Amino acid sequence: MHVTIPRFVLGAPHGRSGKTTITLGLIAALVKRGFIVQPFKKGPDYIDPSWLTLASGRPCRNLDLYFMAPHQLRNSFLLGCQGADLAIVEGAMGLFDGLDLEGTGSTAEIALSLEAPVVLVLDATRMTRSAAALVQGFKNFDPRVRLAGILLNRVARPRHEEMLRCAIEKYTGIPVVGAIPKDDRYLIPDRHLGLVPATENERLHVALETARGAVEAGVNLDLLLDIARTAPPIVCGKIHRKIATVAKVRLGVFRDRAFHFYYPENLEALARAGAELVFIDSFKEAALPPVDGLYIGGGFPEVFAGALEENFSLRRDIRRVAREGMPIYAECGGLMYLARRIKYGERWYEMVGALPLDVQMENKPQGHGYTFLKACSGNPFFNEEAGVKGHEFHHSRVINLDKEAVHFAYRVVRGWGIDGKFDGLLYRNILAGYTHLFAPAHPEWAERLVAWVAGSQKGEHNVGRG
Repeated sequence: MHVTIPRFVLGAPHGRSGKTTITLGLIAALVKRGFIVQPFKKGPDYIDPSWLTLASGRPCRNLDLYFMAPHQLRNSFLLGCQGADLAIVEGAMGLFDGLDLEGTGSTAEIALSLEAPVVLVLDATRMTRSAAALVQGFKNFDPRVRLAGILLNRVARPRHEEMLRCAIEKYTGIPVVGAIPKDDRYLIPDRHLGLVPATENERLHVALETARGAVEAGVNLDLLLDIARTAPPIVCGKIHRKIATVAKVRLGVFRDRAFHFYYPENLEALARAGAELVFIDSFKEAALPPVDGLYIGGGFPEVFAGALEENFSLRRDIRRVAREGMPIYAECGGLMYLARRIKYGERWYEMVGALPLDVQMENKPQGHGYTFLKACSGNPFFNEEAGVKGHEFHHSRVINLDKEAVHFAYRVVRGWGIDGKFDGLLYRNILAGYTHLFAPAHPEWAERLVAWVAGSQKGEHNVGRG
């Protein structure tokens, strides 16, 4: 099947070039013009997609060649583009940066898989004619990648822009589609993993409007649309296995300012497997609604530890159902919330107390990047020794773990997990770990999670000790 969708990939020579800010401004400006824009983010990321979702009004989706083969990635891309006028893919790191010397999984590889033109965001700080040499290097490095336009960022003044534009277009023949001036008003604050999430503080949303204004003033959107329209039809090949409906269950999903690291594909896969998703706000709900199981994703519970601690009745409810054997699946921030306590700064905060451990925040990352795990016996989602791909990004570490009371769901081959050797604590009917899973990479995860919840209703499954 051949499908036509205008598209381009936004890349850069290096991280911190301003790709996200410019992508946000572009999407907001195009939406204001009446276009339906589908955003994508390269690689495992929850934070940038939260902003891209806000700007577009459509769930941002992730494209990752570590998790998907090229034909699966194209299919996922086309599914996400349904109903859209065009697609914008925000890259990660430098354009050619990948997992190895060959650039496996890089933004350039994504562009090649999608046959999409690349627009390069160039941080022009303290640079004039040298920008042309840099662009020429990117143009020639891999001739398969079609570098179709340059977008200048952090331009000092009109004369600076003119020098950059003339040098790049004269020596490389690649058009400069626009220039964004230096302006701290559209900068979004950072935290450990990148930007502060869009869901966390609505006062930061003014940055989105400022970025839109900068794009409208400084970018030739018509030229950018012409570039997007040069992308050829995509050939959609073999699709990945469909999720099967397993059982009808009510699955409580914690989604609020503290817990919002969920891939749309994960929630959709669970729904297709038969789960009715019941969203729970850990700040507002005084008690758990009627549910058969819980899914607590990642986020920043440490930032809101005081407010989470204050909601004693909800914490008590979760602790009670955990002791009664309710299936609970938790990733990263969810694991932290289920702990006895979290130490953040100089203070300890009381958490749910459903797991026999404490959590301590550190200044440096404790686990960062892609993971590869082998399933241990008793894992409710994967057969023993099955390979499992995921990713982790955490500044917290588990301390005071009662190792006699728990089993582990995974053996770590790549990554860190709980202790460098294992991840995924199995305790009572809880599976909690630092690894985030991406449903399209492992369709069986959603099916078996729903089956696990359904089976526990009948008293068939209990995965851990305690």
